[in-house]
Amino acid sequence: MGKEFRGTIADQPDFDAGSDAEALYNAMKGFGSDKEAILDLITSRSNAQRQEIRAAYKSQYGKDLIDDLKYELTGKFERLIVGLMRPPAYHDAKEIKDAIKGAGTDEKCLIEILTSRTNEQIHNLVAAYKDAYGRDLEEDVIGDTSGHFKKMLIVLLQGTREEDDVVSEDLVEQDAQDLYDAGEAQWGTDEAKFIMLLGNRSVTHLQLVFDEYQKIAESSIEDSIKSELSGDFERLMLAVVQCIRSKPMYFAKRLYKSMKGLGTADNTLIRIMVSRSEIDMLDIRECFRLRYEKSLYNMIQDDTSGEYKRTLLNLCGGDDDIAGEFFPEAAQIAYKMWEISAMTKVQLRGTVRPYQNFDPASDAQALRKAMKGFGTDEDTIIDIVTHRSNAQRQEIRQTFKSLLGRELMADLKSELSKNLERLILGLMMTPAEFDAKMMKKAMEGAGTDEHSLIEILVTRSNQEIQEMCSAYQNAYKKSLEDAIASDTSGKFKRILISLAQGAREEGPVDMARALEDAQVLADACNADSDDMEDKFMSILCTRSFPHLRKVFQEFVRCSNKDFEQIIKKEMSGDFKNAMFAIVRSVKNQPSYFADRLYKAMKGLGTDDRALIRIMVSRSEIDLFNIRKEFKETHDATLHEFIQVETLVGDTSGDYRKTLLIICGGED
Repeated sequence: MGKEFRGTIADQPDFDAGSDAEALYNAMKGFGSDKEAILDLITSRSNAQRQEIRAAYKSQYGKDLIDDLKYELTGKFERLIVGLMRPPAYHDAKEIKDAIKGAGTDEKCLIEILTSRTNEQIHNLVAAYKDAYGRDLEEDVIGDTSGHFKKMLIVLLQGTREEDDVVSEDLVEQDAQDLYDAGEAQWGTDEAKFIMLLGNRSVTHLQLVFDEYQKIAESSIEDSIKSELSGDFERLMLAVVQCIRSKPMYFAKRLYKSMKGLGTADNTLIRIMVSRSEIDMLDIRECFRLRYEKSLYNMIQDDTSGEYKRTLLNLCGGDDDIAGEFFPEAAQIAYKMWEISAMTKVQLRGTVRPYQNFDPASDAQALRKAMKGFGTDEDTIIDIVTHRSNAQRQEIRQTFKSLLGRELMADLKSELSKNLERLILGLMMTPAEFDAKMMKKAMEGAGTDEHSLIEILVTRSNQEIQEMCSAYQNAYKKSLEDAIASDTSGKFKRILISLAQGAREEGPVDMARALEDAQVLADACNADSDDMEDKFMSILCTRSFPHLRKVFQEFVRCSNKDFEQIIKKEMSGDFKNAMFAIVRSVKNQPSYFADRLYKAMKGLGTDDRALIRIMVSRSEIDLFNIRKEFKETHDATLHEFIQVETLVGDTSGDYRKTLLIICGGED
C-alpha cells in the first residue's frame, strides 16, 4: 500500500489540457488580464497537468505560456504563478541559480533545497540545471562557496544518502559515539566525521543515532552543533538534522521566519509553498500550528494581500485553527518534542557574574562621587551596577550606608530618571524585593497587568515565591495572597493564589502517576468546561515541571490532541493565558522568556516594564539561554532588537547602553 498523499494540490478530475489552455489565453487576451481566473485554474491543477497545459498552449497558439504569464503579471504574484508553472526540478534549478549569481550568495536558499530533497529530486535538479543553463551545478557551487560548508554541500549534491529502509543497527551506537568523540569530547571539532555521517546515513538510521547521542552527551545533537560549529556550516548542519528529524517541522519554521516581523521574505515563502504543495503541505500546516499556536493559513492571511494572498491560501488549502486532532506525522513529532524536552539537560547560564576584584567600600565611594555635586556621572553608575552580581550589590548598599550614612537607593532615585532609574533600581534590589515590586506595580492603579502576574508566578521556584511573599509583606504590610484576591476574580484568581503558595511538587517523574494524570486530562477534554478547567488547574498548578513534561507527552498518546490547541480552543481570557504560560515554561522556559521579550519590543512602542522585568530577573539565571532561543526563533539577536527598539524616548542612550551590557553579547 502506497504512502498516504499529504499534499494540498492534486490532479484535477475531468482534466482537459486544451480547454485549460484556451481559458488561460482568454484570461490574458485584450486590455488587462483576469488574474482571478488565472490563479484559480493554476492552483487547482497538479504540476504534471500544468505541464500538459503548457504544451497544449504552445501547440494551439504558437506561444510559450510562461512568457505570456511573465508579460501579463507583475511582482510577487508573477513569481508565484511562474514558479507553479515550472516542473519541480527546473523550479529548484532556477532558485539555486538565483542564489549563487551576482555579488552575494543566498546561503539559506542553498541550504534549504539541498538538505530537504530526496536522492531522486537531487539527481533531477542537477540534470535540470545542466539543461537550463548549460553549466555543471557542482562546479558552480564549488566556485561560489568555501570551507566545510562547501564540502557538505558537495556531499549532499551527490544524492547518495542511504535509503530509508537501510538501518545498520550495529552501527547506531558507534556512529553516536563517533559524533560525540568528534565534537563534545575533544578540543576542536572533527568536521569531516560530522560531514561523513550526516551526509550519507539514512534518515531512519540517523534518527536512532540522534536518540543514542542524547543518552551519551545528555544534550541534543542540535545543541552540540551550536556549540561546536559556526557560521554557514553550523546553519547547514542544523538544517540537515532538522530535516532528518522532520521535514514538515523544518519547513514550518522556515515559513514562520519568512513572515514574522517587519516585511516578508517572499522568495522563501513562494519557494516553500510551491515546492511542498504536492508533497507534505498538510503536515507542514499541522507542525506550524503545533509550534506557533497559530495556523499557517491565518499567518498568510495577515501577512500578504491581493491575488498573491489568494494564490498562497489556495496552496495552503485550509485553516487549521478550527482543528483539534493531530495528523499522524504531527502526533509523532509532538510526542518526540516532549521526549526531547524531558531528556535534555540544559545548562542554564546568566550574563552577569560576580566581579573578580570586588571592593564594596571602593564601589560605594565611587558611586557617591558619581552622584555628588552638579550633574550625575551615569557612566560610572552603569559600569559598577551592571558588572557586579546581585549579592555584591547588596554589599555595596550596606557599605554605602555604614560608610556614608546615606541610603544608596534614595540617592540613585534622586539622581536618575525614567527608564534608566527603573532599570538601575531594579538591579540594586534583591530578587525577592524586585519581584514583590513588580507584583505590586502589576496590581496598582486602574487596570491590572495580568501578563506580569502570570509570568512571575509561573516561572519562579518555590523558594523564590516564598521569599517574594515575605518581601511583599515587609514592603507593603499586606500579604501577596490578599492583594491578589482583592485584584483578580474567578478561576484566574484561584490559579494565581495556588501558584503563590510556592508549594509546587519537586523531585523526579513518577511514571505511573504521569500516565494517570495524562489520562485524567484527556478525559477532561470531553467534560463540561468548568470541570475541565478544574482538572487542568489541579494538575498544572501543583505537579513538578519534569513530571508535567511526561504528562504532556503521554497526553498526545492518550488523546491524539495538541495540548496547547485544547487550551486555545476550549479556554478563554486570563485563565487561558495562565495555562499557556505553564505549558510553555514546562516545555522550554528560556524560549518562553524569549517570546515575552519579543512581544515587549515588537510593534508600536516598547513595553519597557516587561523588558526591564525580564532583563533584570533573568540576568544571573538564564539570560544567555534566552538570547540563544531569541535568535533561533526570531532570526535576529536580542542585542539587535534592544539596540533598535529602545531608541525612541531614550535621548541619552544610557537606558539602552545598560540593557545591552546586561544582555551580554551580540550572538
